[in-house]
Amino acid sequence: MDGHEPTLARRRTAPIEMDPDAFRAAGHQLVDRLADFLATLPEQPVSPGAAPAEVRALLSPRPLPAEGEDPARLVEESAELLLRHSLFNGHPRFFGYITSSAAPIGALGDMLAAAVNPNVGGWPLSPMASEIEAQTVRWIAELIGYPVEAGGLLVSGGNAANLVGFWTGRHAMLGRVRTGDAAADAALPSKLRAYVSAETHTWIDKAADLSGLGRDAVRWVPTDAELRMDLDALREMMRQDESDGLRPFLVVGTAGTVSTGAVDPLRALATLCREKGLWFHVDGAYGAPAAVLPGGPEDLAALALADSLAVDPHKWLYAPLEAGCAFVRDPGALRDTFTYHPPYYPDEWTREDAPITYSAYGPQNSRGFRALKVWLALRQVGREGYVRMIGDDVALAGALRQRVEETPALEAGPGDLSICTFRYVPGDLRGDTAAHAVYLDDLNRTVLQRMQDGGQAYPSHAVVDGRFLLRACIVNFRTDTPDVEALAELTVRLGREVDAEMRGAGV
Repeated sequence: MDGHEPTLARRRTAPIEMDPDAFRAAGHQLVDRLADFLATLPEQPVSPGAAPAEVRALLSPRPLPAEGEDPARLVEESAELLLRHSLFNGHPRFFGYITSSAAPIGALGDMLAAAVNPNVGGWPLSPMASEIEAQTVRWIAELIGYPVEAGGLLVSGGNAANLVGFWTGRHAMLGRVRTGDAAADAALPSKLRAYVSAETHTWIDKAADLSGLGRDAVRWVPTDAELRMDLDALREMMRQDESDGLRPFLVVGTAGTVSTGAVDPLRALATLCREKGLWFHVDGAYGAPAAVLPGGPEDLAALALADSLAVDPHKWLYAPLEAGCAFVRDPGALRDTFTYHPPYYPDEWTREDAPITYSAYGPQNSRGFRALKVWLALRQVGREGYVRMIGDDVALAGALRQRVEETPALEAGPGDLSICTFRYVPGDLRGDTAAHAVYLDDLNRTVLQRMQDGGQAYPSHAVVDGRFLLRACIVNFRTDTPDVEALAELTVRLGREVDAEMRGAGV
């Protein structure tokens, strides 16, 4: 042992342990710091606007220390780094990507989940956590109108939830369309085709690649004037593929596209898939929770018709990252896709009457307790609380659009759900924007960059019909009317400044 005494010859004291008093003191100090942070968040810049090199320089460029450091000081130092040098998606003027402000109760839930640290891969490893996750999945299904008896589980986010649906659909459909001819069956995967709208998120590329089908298996269907999948174009593409000996197997409808929040004609897509015996998957990562709204988009009522569905609680249910949710109407199809029976699994995990074993429902074996933060928020808020908050977000996006339409220097683009797109257009260019398309794109790209770097507000962008647009997505329970008004005013002010600079420079 190289002169070291065996550590187990005495009572073990591991260097990573903290005694209860030290843990309590560090925890109280951190909670106090976080409470102050949340209370003053609206007064802080949305973004630090720092270059990568500046942020990297804040960390000491040293090797891993040989000796440990005081944990309380490390927690305080980490808080200082993160609270002063982060992009705050919980800020009321964060309008960027579809990441919501995180519910404070979710932060407390994550702390509790990490302390207990259940492995929610098998029921014996996590009895209560497994049952809480099952109830969370049922409650989300109930909230959005999906069958509560469906199979489902919490995953990292929209990409993972959509991958689960895609993989399950591929597995189920391969069984349906096999012919029994060995040569034909061997070639079948290369002939499978999936159909998505031109506005679908790029998760579909990952799904096709990781499934061994290749990106050529994805058919990108044109959209109509409202940026929804064009049904006539879809039917024609299917007809042509079938005549070429290819095999349609899956259609993806989107409930809330990334760029504009468009909702595909889900009911008509479901009917088409039933007619042709295809798997119907819905990417509702963003927009599915809007199904809870009275008078919301009618097609969201068709979520219940999907064979599989992706929803992101860390988007419009205000959960901290990470929290996605994958649903499959037939739990048996989900289990058939992901269940294996190696000899090192306990026998009780594989029994038909076994308690829920989440490693049989998705790609992970070891799984963290993501469900707790979502479950706590669902209980704190209730259905009516979500109706109110989601409805407020939609109304605020509408108020922003109205302000844009009332402001001569701003031009509105398409937007649905809680998304508003727009751009700055100088007065002398409004008569013929097409002739100045490149200039307007460059102008608005610079306005956006300056706005993000300045930290006063943080929208993102969309490219629609070739136009570069500013894009505000509101999934934030802290955003209010003055915030959307400030965004419009800031866009005009920066637009004038940038326009003057660019023309002065002869751009």
